[in-house]
Amino acid sequence: MPSLRDIKKRITSVKNTQKITKAMKMVAAGKLRRAQEAVLAARPYAQKLQDVLASLAARVDERVHPLLQERPPRKIELILVTSDRGQAGAFNSNVLRRAQRFLAEEHPGIERIEVSTLGRKGRDFVRRRQLATRKDYPGIFDGISFASAEGIAHELIAHYEAAQLDRVFLLYNEFVSALSQRTVLHQILPIVPTELTKRADGTDQKPTDYLYEPNQSAVLEALLPRYLANQVWRAMLESQAGEFAARMTAMDSASKNAGKLIGQYTLDYNRARQAYITKELMEIVSGAEAQK
Repeated sequence: MPSLRDIKKRITSVKNTQKITKAMKMVAAGKLRRAQEAVLAARPYAQKLQDVLASLAARVDERVHPLLQERPPRKIELILVTSDRGQAGAFNSNVLRRAQRFLAEEHPGIERIEVSTLGRKGRDFVRRRQLATRKDYPGIFDGISFASAEGIAHELIAHYEAAQLDRVFLLYNEFVSALSQRTVLHQILPIVPTELTKRADGTDQKPTDYLYEPNQSAVLEALLPRYLANQVWRAMLESQAGEFAARMTAMDSASKNAGKLIGQYTLDYNRARQAYITKELMEIVSGAEAQK
């Protein structure tokens, strides 16, 4: 049985850990509020942009713009979005398992699958498995900005127009609530007009007719790159909000578990102390009886 000193050290250690987890929960909760506001503010614009593109793309020939043109998929790129830090429960493991399943699936006619990573956990996952990579974007979540997403989108467009890529998929955790996130695998290149008409619940929406100035082709040329950049930007925002929510939940669970452990150790300490006192009393009584 551990000594009183050992049990007391364990209680002190767990209490110190509990202080850290509670502090981390408060920090994550503060960051989550700002990240959630950013996600909710970005969603209406993204939806309206998709509505305009759905109406426009449904009325033009896919040959009008290279980002609408589909070709046999021989080269695929997966944009893997994870966090830079751990201690967020199953946040990273869920998206990494989905990435592993995607890479293990059979893709007929595929010559090469490359992975680009946003987030240190994804980078470590790719390096451990020695997967083919195109580019890593280190520290992108340190100062998250639309300019970063726009730069990534422009790189993807250049590679796609140069026929270095035939399909581009985006894999990330979508923020649902403070208690849950949903893993999303979404094809962002080529842009499929029929996919633009899909609502969030999977049903089709009727495209709205607009008047275009100067013409449909010019509007399409301006909106498609912005739409792609917005897809990357939204994935970054969703992933960041989901990370803070997962970390807040994980640290709350850790704090509760630490409290239970402290209670158990305190009970063990009291039992050991009572046994020690009882033993001392028995020795005193035995000594007194022996002197009679």
